[in-house]
Amino acid sequence: MPIYEYECKACGQRLEKLQKISAAPLTDCPACEAPELSRLVSAAGFRLAGGGWYETDFKSGGKKNLAGDAGGSAQSGSSSSKKEGAAA
Repeated sequence: MPIYEYECKACGQRLEKLQKISAAPLTDCPACEAPELSRLVSAAGFRLAGGGWYETDFKSGGKKNLAGDAGGSAQSGSSSSKKEGAAA
């Protein structure tokens, strides 16, 4: 659930409220009880930066190199076809 920031136009009181996206905006100020609250546009609480996510970021042990595993199985498949060709 996002945190919305509000400001009262009557008294200047600012507050933050954790609400569902589908919830109606607040209208009554808790400080002066005037129906003058307005929702403010504020910066996001997180920032996406850097090179991005990689398939190896949260893997452990032998699961880290998935591309190498696929290459290993392809190599074993080619060696088995060579053996079959030599036997025939």
